[in-house]
Amino acid sequence: MQHARSKRPAPPALLSMAVAASLSLAAAAQAQPQYPNRPIRMISPFPPGGPTDLVGRLVSARLAENLGQPLVIESRPGASGNVGLELAARAAPDGYTIVLSSPVIALSPLMYTKLNYDPQKDLAPIALVGAVRNVLVVHPSVPAKNLKDLVQIARKSPGRLNYGSGGVGTTTHLAPELLKSLEKLDIVHVPYKGSGVALGALVGGEVDMLVVAAPAAVQQINAGRVRALAVLMPERFADLPNVPTSKESGFPNFEISVWYGMLAPTGTPREIINRLNAELAKSVAAPDMKPKFASAGVEPLTSTPEEFGAFIRSEAARFARVIRDAGIKGD
Repeated sequence: MQHARSKRPAPPALLSMAVAASLSLAAAAQAQPQYPNRPIRMISPFPPGGPTDLVGRLVSARLAENLGQPLVIESRPGASGNVGLELAARAAPDGYTIVLSSPVIALSPLMYTKLNYDPQKDLAPIALVGAVRNVLVVHPSVPAKNLKDLVQIARKSPGRLNYGSGGVGTTTHLAPELLKSLEKLDIVHVPYKGSGVALGALVGGEVDMLVVAAPAAVQQINAGRVRALAVLMPERFADLPNVPTSKESGFPNFEISVWYGMLAPTGTPREIINRLNAELAKSVAAPDMKPKFASAGVEPLTSTPEEFGAFIRSEAARFARVIRDAGIKGD
């Protein structure tokens, strides 16, 4: 019969070493500074005064309050937003550099053959924060009262209609190309240097149609200088209550917005990503932020990091064929 071996108590020296190790780990944990303990840099990849800068300033002011540290906005425009995104991608992944991106994060790999960073591998999604919704407008001389009329006119007379845009690769360019792809239409692109210039060209009769941010077009629509056919969003726009959505018009896949989301360099600790996500959600949902967003024509949004990452991938997949078929190049 075998006797069970009794467990000997650990020698005093080993116990002392274990206690010392535990105390050392606890001290190290306490010594680590709590995040954030210094100002955070937020890169804005577009010029000051534009919609990205406006959204960034709205969000960053409240986010700074929630985090208890200043957010320093650094405007780094260039290459359709890619200069600022590359700068963020190359920054230390310590939570002290974040970047506010528009759809360029999803679309750049489709339009540029050479990028010095990988938008979807080098940047970690934090959260969606908002979107500016679009409206399709036409010059009053175009005999279309709704979106179906417009499609029929374009189909009957290929190449007759043209559309303005704020530049190659912008949402104002991709939205009409999406409609052309969905409906197999031939409509001529006329690019301008900015959507405001394109809207002026539409009012002046230089182009037939334009997809533009709904808030920017309200005054011209109400004055009768342009005619709104559809808002390209899930629900009607409050300032244009009589204009149907694209889905109501019979084109459920013709929705496109200028959305904005926050990202950090890949490798940023998950606990920091989670903290930023939670504070962004609080910032966007704060009751006093609602009128500020509304006055800027921005619809506040929130998401988990995973939802934002999936959204970026879905937007890239949705526009891959549109960009390829239209031969759009950002180089």
